[in-house]
Amino acid sequence: MLWGFCGGRRAAARASEPPAVMAVLRGKGLGLEIALGERDFEEALAELQGKLGERPGFYSGTQATAALGRASLSQDQLARLRALLGDHGIALEALSGAAHVGTLAVAQGLRYVADLDGGGELARRRALRPKRELQLSDAARSLVPDFDGARADIAVRRSRGESSVRRLVPAPEPAPAAAEAEPVAPATLYHVGTLRGGQALHNVGNIVVIGDVNPGAELIAGGDIAVFGSLRGVAHAGAQGDAGARVYAVDLAPTQLRIATLIAAEAGGREGRKQPEAACVQNDRIMIVPLDRAGRFSKETKEKVE
Repeated sequence: MLWGFCGGRRAAARASEPPAVMAVLRGKGLGLEIALGERDFEEALAELQGKLGERPGFYSGTQATAALGRASLSQDQLARLRALLGDHGIALEALSGAAHVGTLAVAQGLRYVADLDGGGELARRRALRPKRELQLSDAARSLVPDFDGARADIAVRRSRGESSVRRLVPAPEPAPAAAEAEPVAPATLYHVGTLRGGQALHNVGNIVVIGDVNPGAELIAGGDIAVFGSLRGVAHAGAQGDAGARVYAVDLAPTQLRIATLIAAEAGGREGRKQPEAACVQNDRIMIVPLDRAGRFSKETKEKVE
């Protein structure tokens, strides 16, 4: 720790004279050293008070040695110095400097330390310290050629106007293959309950009725029609031209039966045949067969009417 109190001789001193030794507060191994040198005592004491005031209590409990060099202090000056240090918890234990400083130290009950000239001794001690040479480890030495090569590579790329850091450009990802959209089958319309005259169900897909379809009711489907009950109204399956559509009913007795563009020649008047039946197209005609035999007939297909 080193505190310097900047200053020099007074303005009356000649410019050719060397500057006065600065008042310095030095941290030493066993305490503090206050190097007053030959500065004006009042100025040095004021600056010392200011420095100690910046850290109140920081040096409390330490011992100090006042280095006077060739200068000397009066009894009053020494008392003021000891009082200032005491206010900050610092005990003045010794004086150092020329031979006459020893007489002052003995008179005040302080130790006398010779050969301390207010800074010269500290400089001599620093000069006597052995200088340590920086030694690189084997691992560190092995990195030196690598760093040299890297610096040379960076310099070459900068001279070309390139970036000093190489950046990887990721390869463009291949475009995903276009997925073929599968045709979505039309949804089936389910109706639970009796369909009375004047009511109608229309659906692009199939129509399933859980109940009866009374006369005057109408079912029109782009696909099949299935009635789990009596079908006595109008039923038109394959309304968009699908000749493979079919009509199923527990009691098939419609007032009008159509599949695609065909109309049944026999419609109604089937009250005596109460059994599940199916209507399908065979050889460009609508046929009504028992449900258990419907699987024997292949579906006929025609182009849909737009």
